[in-house]
Parts: sequence; structure tokens; C-alpha cells
Amino acid sequence: MTLPCQRHLFDIPADVAYLNCGYMGPLPIRSRDAGQRAAARKAHPWEITPAHFFEEIEEARRRFGQLLDASADQIALIPSASYGMATAVANLPMRAGQRVLLLDEEFPSTTYAWRAAAAQQGAEAVLLPRPADDDWTRAVLDAIDRRTAVAALPLFHWTDGGVLDLVAIGRRLREVGAALVVDATQAAGAMPFDLQAIDPDFLVVASYKWLLGPYSTGFLYAAPRHDGGAPLEQHWLGREGSEDFTALARYREEFRRGARRFDMGEPSNFSVMPTVLESLRQILEWGVPTVYERATMLARQIIAGTIPLGLTAVPEERRAGHFLGLRFPRGVPPTLSARLAEARVFVSVRGSALRVTPHVYNDENDTARLVEILRREIGAA
Repeated sequence: MTLPCQRHLFDIPADVAYLNCGYMGPLPIRSRDAGQRAAARKAHPWEITPAHFFEEIEEARRRFGQLLDASADQIALIPSASYGMATAVANLPMRAGQRVLLLDEEFPSTTYAWRAAAAQQGAEAVLLPRPADDDWTRAVLDAIDRRTAVAALPLFHWTDGGVLDLVAIGRRLREVGAALVVDATQAAGAMPFDLQAIDPDFLVVASYKWLLGPYSTGFLYAAPRHDGGAPLEQHWLGREGSEDFTALARYREEFRRGARRFDMGEPSNFSVMPTVLESLRQILEWGVPTVYERATMLARQIIAGTIPLGLTAVPEERRAGHFLGLRFPRGVPPTLSARLAEARVFVSVRGSALRVTPHVYNDENDTARLVEILRREIGAA
């Protein structure tokens, strides 16, 4: 049975139709409350013990690893997707004449990092154009050759949900000796995927969207083959023996095991980490497949209501189920997003699409309100 609406777990007023998790996920009430309690810790710093520096971040690794079916040892704590991409850039060097494959109109934090790296090394950053048939998988596979050093890709395009078969793409990249870096920010926590089958070198996730966490927090998965890699920062928490505060001045060359070497500085973040943990706990309680099923059901309702209006979207067989990019025959009207917001219906415009991203806190009233306002606006136009 499909999960019923979970709005009661969020502080979302009845008159708000928030269909915009792809922009920013709301904190569950339990996460908000945990964050408020955690913020008060800094008022009593004498109560922050050495154990606080390690226990919560290790639990965060474990819970995020559980979402991915990955070992906690392969998870690092990062502040942003761009930090994770910079870590991947530092550990996947390119040579002059090689190529890095990117999707055109993809999220900038992926694109900027690899374009800069390619320019520095005399390599080429290739922006693959949107295929007319929405078959991103074929577009990427056709572009892979012996010149390819890296492909930095999402599980699906962030403007309209057009999916990529990263299992097939990863297999082909390995055949030519190339690496795969994945931005899973729009998928992790909401869409099931097989990490082991994809086998990325690095995978980055910002927490503030589908992980329903706070801003400036995130996770990096690093494949075991990169356990000896170079971190961006040289900080004490990343070193072996750092649990013993009395011995910190006896410098250690050895890093803590696995991907912990890639942690950002000050990962413990006592005022924020409890919020991250509560949101991860909530998602694990629902189960990612359950979240995906409900969000997909709501997206289908929106599709059914907007087809008669002349709107289109990437076909479901080539689209992430929880993610819609509604296309208008003459482009998205420039004032539409603002007019929807005036009616307390919240979506985003990304690229050439009206991006609609429902979650488990949405219900049929939310989707019906969106369709009705679109009908009214299109009729007026």
C-alpha cells in the first residue's frame, strides 16, 4: 500500500502546496527540534566532551551508508556538492588532450569544477547537448572513447528528470580506463539506485534537498580504490589517534581509515549534526522505495492533469519518477512562477522547464491546486 501523506511530520501550513523539494527540502519537525536543542550546546561548552567530536559523525556515516548500501568507512562529511567535486578533481587527474564529459545545462557546481580542471591541464570539457529524444544514456555512451578521462554526471538531469543508465555508462567508462563521478543530490533519499552496480569513483550529495537536512552539510562516497587519496584539507580530526586529545601535539602521518581522510575540517559541527541525524533516521524509517513510490504517484497525477493543457514532460520510461520538468509549447511564461507563489503553490523554473518535485508531505489537494492554477493561467494567456 502506498504510504499515506506525511504532512503531519512537517511544519507546512494547510494553504501551502510546496511541490519544490528539488529546490530545498523542509526539515521534519523532529529534525528542527533536534537542531534547536543542539544549537543550545554552544552556550554550555563545558558539556561538549571529546566523544562529541566523533560519535555523531560516525553515526551519520553509518546512516548515510545504509541509505546507499555502502560501508560507513567509505563515507566522508562535506559541506557542499562543490567540495565533493573538488575532492574528486584532486584525485582524478587529466592529461592534455583528454576529455571530461558533462551534461549541458546541468547543475553549475559540477560543471565549473571540471571545466576549470580541464583548462588547467590542457584537457577538454565537453558539454553534451540535450538529445531530442531525451535519451541521455545514448548521448553519453556515444561520446565515450579513448580520450575520455572522466565523466561527471547525475543520475538524472536536474531540470526535467531525464535519467541516465549509470550502470551501462560506468561499465563503458571502465572499458576505456575512465573514471565516473556522480552528483546524487537530487536522488539520494528519494530514488533507489544500485551503488555497487554503478561503481562510481566518487559520489557527492548535498543534504539540504531530498535528505531533508540543513544547508552546508553533505556526504561524499569514495570507492575503496581511492582510500589512499589526497584530501583537500589537512586537519587533526582526519588523523589516526585523534581521539586522544592529550596526544594531538604528537603529529601523525597516518590518516583514519577509509574515506575519513576526505572529511572537511571541523566535521563534528555539534550544532547541526543532530539535525542531519534525525532527518536520516526519518528517511530510513520510511524507506527510500516508499518515498519514491509516493512521489511518483503524485507526479503521475500532475502529468495526467497537465497533458490536456498542452504541456509535456520527459516520458516516464526515461524520467525519474519523482521529478517533473513541465514543458510549455512556447516556453515557460516569465511570470508564472511568481503567480504560482502568490497562490501559495511553490515550484521552480530550471532551464526551459517548470520543475515540479513532490514529496511525501504532499497530497492530492496540492497537485490539484497546481493543475487548476496552470489551467487558469494558460487559459488567460
